[in-house]
Amino acid sequence: MRNALIHSLHDPQRYPHPVARVELIETHISWVLLAGDFVYKIKKPLDLGFLDFSTLERRRFFCDEELRLNRRTAPELYLDVVPITGTPEDPRIGGEDERGEDKPFEYAVRMHRFDPEATFDRLLSDGQLQPEEVSDLGLRLAELHARAGIAPPDSRHGHHQAVAGPMFDNFRTLRGQIADDRLDPLERWTRERLHKLNPLIAQRLENGFVRECHGDAHLGNVARIEGRAVLFDCIEFSAELRWTDVICDLAFTFMDLRHRGADALAWRLLDEYLAETGDFQGLRLLPLYSVYRALVRAKVNAFRLNDPDADPDRIRQEIDSHLRLADEISRELRPGLFLTMGVSGSGKSWLAERLVEHCGLIRIRSDIERKRLHGLARNADSQSETGAGLYTPEATERTYRHLADTALELIRAGFPVLVDATFLKRNQREPFIELARSLLVPFGLIECRADESTLRQRINDRARAGNDPSEADLEVLGKQLDYVEPPDEIGRDGRLQLSTSEEKAVERAAEWLSGRLIQLKSHTLRLP
Repeated sequence: MRNALIHSLHDPQRYPHPVARVELIETHISWVLLAGDFVYKIKKPLDLGFLDFSTLERRRFFCDEELRLNRRTAPELYLDVVPITGTPEDPRIGGEDERGEDKPFEYAVRMHRFDPEATFDRLLSDGQLQPEEVSDLGLRLAELHARAGIAPPDSRHGHHQAVAGPMFDNFRTLRGQIADDRLDPLERWTRERLHKLNPLIAQRLENGFVRECHGDAHLGNVARIEGRAVLFDCIEFSAELRWTDVICDLAFTFMDLRHRGADALAWRLLDEYLAETGDFQGLRLLPLYSVYRALVRAKVNAFRLNDPDADPDRIRQEIDSHLRLADEISRELRPGLFLTMGVSGSGKSWLAERLVEHCGLIRIRSDIERKRLHGLARNADSQSETGAGLYTPEATERTYRHLADTALELIRAGFPVLVDATFLKRNQREPFIELARSLLVPFGLIECRADESTLRQRINDRARAGNDPSEADLEVLGKQLDYVEPPDEIGRDGRLQLSTSEEKAVERAAEWLSGRLIQLKSHTLRLP
């Protein structure tokens, strides 16, 4: 019956709008018909265990779910669920007749059509994906997670067993399809990480970080539409795969960028997401979930080995590349602590943003965290009532204490940290110097400089743009220039003086910083 329906729907005359020709894209669970300006997605009558579309009622339910879930991120794409009446040989796309006698025998999700070359995986392959678009994707993920439904503490989702089950299922499935020496050590690593992180996993569920996420946020499910990053095709058929920690959702995109050789963009995505959410605690889970997501992709590709029409050599290459990335992530340990220093307008944040991409760092930005501590969004105006007292000495001390506490947590998780703040006073720098010394991790300070006319010009330009978290004006700059204390307490080899106006300033700073991270091999880490 289904083949007859799809055959019939190849006729352009079957549609209630102009159609010149109909194209079919077939997946393992759906038929997708491209007809004129619209797309019709029909679910196959399958029961695969993890997915059950076996009855008309279930297909209608999951069509409605697909519409509900995807309209959170792509309302301009997902239009409605349309009934298909008549017979498979003579189908009509539309509602029941006036007497209600022409009952639907199938349903389709109707969508606006978009350029298939505009998905982020294709844009990246063609060298067309822009860094700003990846930042926008990080913001869109953060926005989705902020408004997504929250699992209650007694939920069946998000607890240790719910997290561990799919991870070990990956290993069982992969062993049934391939033999690979990396599976055993990866499984041991996964088991050890789950044991160590179990208290945090439970705490995250208790604190509301397990949410109704996208579930399948790889680059093929993101498109450039009217200049925006648009997430689509989230998982509607499995609540277990959709309800997860927000960091697990983010990890899919982060992993996919790295797998495609776009590490700089992966760290940029993470930087934008953290600036918006402040979820630095969740980063302790990022390696575990990134390995999990890489193994999910390896498993999906392993299933394709049973397809007689597939290219087995190419599939094995895909499996190998995902296993190689999983192995790499499981071995990563690059803790370090680095500071920027400089007055407002010296280019600290400009440089820090680029070092995130060049070196793979976690940035903690004081301008944003100061506002977050006061309940303000990163670009909010501190002159509001809520922002009162934002720049008092007490607020500044609290901000630097928060920066140090956050840095400590991230270093213990094995990440290199870049703290983006002015650090004009010795007593602001000393706790960070001591922190690095106590943990025996690499440390360095980058002193950013610019001439006074450049400083003033940059501050004026920033104020006119009105889109920067920093609110320092020329009056603040004047005070800073009066009380800056040189970082003489740090040896010459531990600091870099840099004019951010000089040619190749970023490359010079990145080379210096990366060289200090390499020194990690000669250290004995005091990390729990």
